[in-house]
Amino acid sequence: MLANSCTMSQGLAIIGNCSYSALLQEGSVEWLCWPRPDSSFVFGPLLDREKGGAFTVEGVDANEVQQAYFENTNVLRTVFTGEGGSFELIDFAPRFQLYDRFFKPSMLVRIMRPLDGEPRARVRCRPTYEYGLEDIGRWRASNHIEFTGFPTPVRLTTNVPLTYVEDERPFLLEHDRHLVITWGEPLEAGLEETAERFLERTLDYWRRWVKGTRVPRDYQNEVVRSALALKLHQYEDTGALLAATTTSLPEHPGSGRTWDYRFCWLRDAYFTLNALERLGHSEEMEHFLEYLRNLAEERGGVLQPAYRINGDSEATELVLAHLSGYNGDGPVRIGNQALEHVQNDVYGEMVLAVSRLFLDARFVGEVPRHTAVEMIQGLVDQMDARLEEPDAGLWEFRGKTRLHSFSVLMHWAGSRRAAEVADALEAPELEAHARSVEARARELLEKRCWNDEIGALTQVAGESQLDAALLLAVHLGFFAPDDPRASRHVDATRASLSVDGGLLRRYTVRDDFGHMEAAFTVCTFWLVEALALIGRTDEARELFERLLSLDNGLGLYSEDILPDTLEQSGNFPQTYSHVGLINAAFRLSRRWD
Repeated sequence: MLANSCTMSQGLAIIGNCSYSALLQEGSVEWLCWPRPDSSFVFGPLLDREKGGAFTVEGVDANEVQQAYFENTNVLRTVFTGEGGSFELIDFAPRFQLYDRFFKPSMLVRIMRPLDGEPRARVRCRPTYEYGLEDIGRWRASNHIEFTGFPTPVRLTTNVPLTYVEDERPFLLEHDRHLVITWGEPLEAGLEETAERFLERTLDYWRRWVKGTRVPRDYQNEVVRSALALKLHQYEDTGALLAATTTSLPEHPGSGRTWDYRFCWLRDAYFTLNALERLGHSEEMEHFLEYLRNLAEERGGVLQPAYRINGDSEATELVLAHLSGYNGDGPVRIGNQALEHVQNDVYGEMVLAVSRLFLDARFVGEVPRHTAVEMIQGLVDQMDARLEEPDAGLWEFRGKTRLHSFSVLMHWAGSRRAAEVADALEAPELEAHARSVEARARELLEKRCWNDEIGALTQVAGESQLDAALLLAVHLGFFAPDDPRASRHVDATRASLSVDGGLLRRYTVRDDFGHMEAAFTVCTFWLVEALALIGRTDEARELFERLLSLDNGLGLYSEDILPDTLEQSGNFPQTYSHVGLINAAFRLSRRWD
């Protein structure tokens, strides 16, 4: 059954198995990186139609193409309809339990089924590597095509006549056809039986996972789709959560803001864990906490804003000039200079995230007491030393450093939580130290970051520009809901940063690349929550439902929304956008009781 028949034909869909993800559009694999999500693409026409390779299934005479997910799964169904007939294409990445662990191979399975008439189809398969620079060859065996030039075997196994695939010729689709492309271990078992069995087991896995998901009373379909997208962004081998599947999709046309988001940002950690907790997925929480704990212990208390999914701290930013970019809008970048920045908010965010190891009964006892005290003490020491240190801020300004109010806010929130952890660990000296930092951070926010004339916390201490991230002062409890400053702060921020009365930019100040034009999707979800927290629920719900109407037709959200057209833009799918949706939905929903 199709989840929704009303879809945008041009919408991108994501499939995956927590080992890799792929983006698909009307039968074309637009993005697939192997062996890891941060590896080179094997198929990347999203960033270059000529050099990005291709893996397409086309309806030769199709004049209508519809996409939708099988209900409550990450399995995609595409239906091609034309004068000669119609057929469906089912795309999925196998994932299911096998021998007491999850089977999640580097394998893409595509099943073509005729529905009526005599449809004609065409298959193109031209993988590439090293971001389109590797010279890929091929040779043909009895029932597969082996591609050469990769560091490991890459094979397409299919019962489509190989001549039609090699020559990219149309053929009559008279019965079911199967295509399986693999990285590394090839498919040696029976093609048809294996593909169909993998499909049934993968559908069953995702539906069982959704059944184990806690949902709000309202907005259930939207939350389920966001939860499924969030799940795909956890690289299960290490527990890291990627900010997005892609690199180099521009925030708005011609902006030059084309970043690689295939990394794990610490600033996202706390709010992502909140979303996972609300969804009831403690296993995913535990995997992410293990990744964060490894970072906190390995780095000796000194943290950077983001890390690779294996925990590495280096990812040199490079421009790939040979690729044209999304719709010709470059540059294409791999790596991200943000990993080199000083962003002091990360210490508070790390405390908020790992505190669950010591305050959540499901995880208490997993970290020895002395290790826990040392970890939290190291983070409090860093917040103490950096409380008034200028930094690049969470939006990663490249040209200058300032004392950013958001960093101070996170010092306040982190030290307050550290005091709670210290109390639970019976560490009075640590608790006293954390309370001292909390008090100093509050004084700094009150005296230097709050602008009473504007009625808001400003982006930079002593300056007048505003920042949507400081809406989180309401979420984190710096402003009590009945504090008159809370409403003033929310209204001033909305008035300053709104592009149309609701959708919010991150900020309006000129940065290294000019002025921000696009609305940043998660900022508007933050505004929804802030409005709900201060009791303006009707306003919050109206804005939230407007946001829900701006999805890409498949329930997915990118990084940004263009104000003129309300189209999505930027890297996709953006984990933080879906985290914002989940948290806002739970905040707004009626209680089950």
